[in-house]
Amino acid sequence: MSNLEKFEKLGLSEKSLLAISKKGFEEPSPIQTLTIPLLLKNEKDIVGQAQTGTGKTAAFGLPIMDNIVEDTGKVQALIIAPTRELAVQVAEEMNSYRGGRSIGILPVYGGQSYDQQFRRLKKGVEIIVGTPGRLIDHLNRGTLNLDDLKFMVLDEADEMLNMGFIEDIELILSKTPKEKRVLLFSATMPQRIVQLAGKFMGEYEVIKVQSEQLTVNLTDQIYFEVRTSDKFEALCRIIDVEKDFYALVFCRTKLKTDHLANALIDRGYDAASLHGDISQAQRERILGQFKKKRVNILVATDVAARGIDINDLTHVLNYSLPQDPESYVHRIGRTGRAGKQGTAITFITPSEYRKLMNIQRISKSEIRKESLPKVKQLIKLKRKRIVEEINEIIVTGKFGENMHVANELLAQYPADQVIASLLTHAYKDEFSVEKYIEIHEPGTKRKTPRRKPENSPDQEGITRLFIALGRKDKMDPPKLVKLIQEEAMVEPNLIRNVEIYDNFSFANVPFEEAGHIIEVFRGRGRDKKPLIVEAKGKEKASPKKSFRSGAPRKSRDRRQGSGKPNRNRR
Repeated sequence: MSNLEKFEKLGLSEKSLLAISKKGFEEPSPIQTLTIPLLLKNEKDIVGQAQTGTGKTAAFGLPIMDNIVEDTGKVQALIIAPTRELAVQVAEEMNSYRGGRSIGILPVYGGQSYDQQFRRLKKGVEIIVGTPGRLIDHLNRGTLNLDDLKFMVLDEADEMLNMGFIEDIELILSKTPKEKRVLLFSATMPQRIVQLAGKFMGEYEVIKVQSEQLTVNLTDQIYFEVRTSDKFEALCRIIDVEKDFYALVFCRTKLKTDHLANALIDRGYDAASLHGDISQAQRERILGQFKKKRVNILVATDVAARGIDINDLTHVLNYSLPQDPESYVHRIGRTGRAGKQGTAITFITPSEYRKLMNIQRISKSEIRKESLPKVKQLIKLKRKRIVEEINEIIVTGKFGENMHVANELLAQYPADQVIASLLTHAYKDEFSVEKYIEIHEPGTKRKTPRRKPENSPDQEGITRLFIALGRKDKMDPPKLVKLIQEEAMVEPNLIRNVEIYDNFSFANVPFEEAGHIIEVFRGRGRDKKPLIVEAKGKEKASPKKSFRSGAPRKSRDRRQGSGKPNRNRR
């Protein structure tokens, strides 16, 4: 049975099948197999329990497309997502499911121009994908009309609960027609979500993707404990020691994916980044290059990696530890497919050990600790690999036009000198110990000061943030920590060196969290300016006073997280 036949049996239209064919979907995922037929029957509401990365967007998006009346200019489907990145991604995916249909799709989120959204809404669209806050703004302004709504989708409902959006969701639901279908998708089903379903949904069917459908049997799972500042070198070390490295590398933020991909390219690796700000055309081009192996390292966020289905990946690497066990399982499940062994590698810092152990326990995974190869081991391995490659050329006799040059050199010099010279020409300082940085186990002292390689994305590991809130805004250290914690879902112990002034404040956070925090608070300051940005210049100097997790810090802690500028950051 062909892939299209598998989707056709679910009841999808020709136009949807055309869209599936263009996207190159391999086969329906469990959530798609269960959801699509029910939605096409146009009967009950649906509560779907499925983890991130299971193909939920296609599960509800394709049937919605088949049930929408084209070219009406009236909003018939409303999809609510917890974050701007997810809203943009879902809108782009929905757009790819149109299959030539005349259906307008509009992402609506904070930080985007109101005027632009007003114009599109006035012109008319059939599907809106939005975040709760901006949707309420439009409802209050009277610029969003939901009288013709047929479908309402709550995507990542548990995430919206965690971010404090449930009251907003209830408000939006109260302003929608009674006669509509409500589709609620959530990775978990806390009581608050169950209550929401009971209050606003009619008779509904529960669809649950069992955890056993998500297990990974053919994936070897490894973790390395490294300093934040050593992560990039550790990644390069792994790429170099593996004979074949065709991998997805996961980062937590868009900023990080770009930064890491650029650093890899600068090192000479074939890499590319993929995240929510990349257009659909760019996404398709990058994925095309990746599938053809013109690019063998794809650095991506979880959201951007949705819909990627490649069977022959050798590795999945968690450069940033995922937020939850479900995300971990879905990340590593992208390797070890089609009967082939795959390897999942996770980088953790010492402070993340307990979180990884929790992921291991809940996901029922076996994740073993390994040590990175030392420099001398790496050089020995490279030499061995080069000898193997040269032996292969000798056996096959594929010398090309080089035999003439070889004879010419051998006529003048001894064979060992010729070979050594050619190796030096081809590999330069590849076998020089001085070229490499030794990576030490966390907690051990370095014998010599660390040499800072160019373009390493995590040299200092700490970012100093400027926050446009101060004492005049009734802000104090505990309130600021709580604000960042609740809005950006960052552990409070990671927010250090808080200093409050009259009109602004400062705080130190790890580099990886910084990009995420800045994204969350973009456009939320006065006059729609960013509320939080990276501190610049003299602002980066360490404060005289320190604060950590709502209590005064000990004097010895003041030496940590100095907020030195990262000279290599782009």
